Amino acid sequence: MWTRMSSEVRFYKGKHRVKVLSESRGNWIVEALEAFEDLVDGEKIHVKVGEKRIVPPNLLYERESLPPPAKEHVYELKMEKKLKKIVEKGEKASKDKLD
Repeated sequence: MWTRMSSEVRFYKGKHRVKVLSESRGNWIVEALEAFEDLVDGEKIHVKVGEKRIVPPNLLYERESLPPPAKEHVYELKMEKKLKKIVEKGEKASKDKLD
């Protein structure tokens, strides 16, 4: 197992600036450069400036970015269109009955 010391700035989850203190094969040790809220095991945690954390490297990005939006499943989109058509037909039928 190798460990490398570093001081580069990365973005945790693409949003929060952190400084990488050391890198290893499994997890990296980072220091928060800004305060933020994180979700760990379903609980909100307040991370303070200067606080050190152990994180997996796949959550650290070189540039600030937002993750791509989740694509809806094709089936869900088709069913949503069908539902809209059914609702429109029902509204049109009820409107015709009133006339």
